[in-house]
Amino acid sequence: MMKRRFFGYAAGAALFLLFLFSSADARQGAADGLRLWGTLLVPSLLPYFAAAGLLTRLGAVDALSAAGIPCFGPDKKAAVIEASKAFSKDLMKKYGIPTAKYELFTEVDAACAYIDSQGAPIVVKADGLALGKGVVVAQTVEEAKAAVRSMIEDKAFGQSGARVVIEEFMEGPEVSVLSFTDGETVVPMVSSMDHKCVLDGDKGPNTGGMGTIAPNPCYTEKIADECMQTIFLPTIRAMKAEGRPFKGCLYFGLMLTKDGPKVVEYNCRFGDPETQVVLPLLKSDLLTVMQATTNGTLKDVPVEFSTDSACCVVLASNGYPKKYESGFPITMSEEAAAHTYVAGAKKDGDRLLTAGGRVLGVTAVAPTLEEAVKEAYRLSSEVDFANKYCRSDIGSAALAAREERG
Repeated sequence: MMKRRFFGYAAGAALFLLFLFSSADARQGAADGLRLWGTLLVPSLLPYFAAAGLLTRLGAVDALSAAGIPCFGPDKKAAVIEASKAFSKDLMKKYGIPTAKYELFTEVDAACAYIDSQGAPIVVKADGLALGKGVVVAQTVEEAKAAVRSMIEDKAFGQSGARVVIEEFMEGPEVSVLSFTDGETVVPMVSSMDHKCVLDGDKGPNTGGMGTIAPNPCYTEKIADECMQTIFLPTIRAMKAEGRPFKGCLYFGLMLTKDGPKVVEYNCRFGDPETQVVLPLLKSDLLTVMQATTNGTLKDVPVEFSTDSACCVVLASNGYPKKYESGFPITMSEEAAAHTYVAGAKKDGDRLLTAGGRVLGVTAVAPTLEEAVKEAYRLSSEVDFANKYCRSDIGSAALAAREERG
């Protein structure tokens, strides 16, 4: 199972790159290969579409559609909603979609002066894509200024950090909501809770995500209705009004503040590691839903989710998201392998070696959240590599919130 996922994803990515950048003859061969790849392998590889988000933003949908290959996802014009935080913040301001107050800067001195005027805590974000590491929640003014200098002067994230968004610090439970949309209809998926900080208790620097649970107990039916009317539908209508109609999976990162739900971020794809707990709960046929999304008939297709719960525990290289070692052999039981999604790893003959910060995601589904969390950690204990690290409290905040709500 694990070998099939790894080689299948690598084959698809290689075929797409060949299609995008090669000669006409090679492009035709790659297009034929992509059709076969999509038919045979895509259903087992959907969790990896989070990693393929970069291809979407490079114009994957545009290129494949032009070649007559049906493709689920936004075109390049719509994908800017994730590719540029400045664009998304300006969009929300223009159309009255609730989000944190912000300003955009390209000069260090001006940014630092603004930080002085606002105080801390405060949030500093690289405008472009930074693999989930371009956000600093600064607890002090000096920490915020250091983040600005790192992004603009030191080019920690290259051109992605040439512009920075500085925004007010928001407080409240975070909720992730993936949604299917055909540019008119929006169908939210089951909610989830990400754990972005690297250390237990939500301490330490931000990461791409150290684990998830679904559903999120903080996301009530009342809040869901409010989000549909004030955030989800207004966002889709705003993109259409801007000449950038969005089709595909739109990820809403939300903060449930004392003033109501607000947008933290958008992603133009299935999120990682949210996808690993959301899609296993989908009861409807995924391909049917994706085809309806692409064809503009989503309102006619029922989308149903299980009442079960799911938990994903990310196994990372110790030291991530900063300096870490890699290249260590990975071993796991056959049972754990059947529940494991490969991320930062590579093949070396018959061995699988660590090759990144977040190495694996181990997912379990169960009738209750307690059972799903317990099972995910049990399976994680059956996976081993030399500098394995994971948070020990994935799901704890959700369980506490549920008990508090009664």
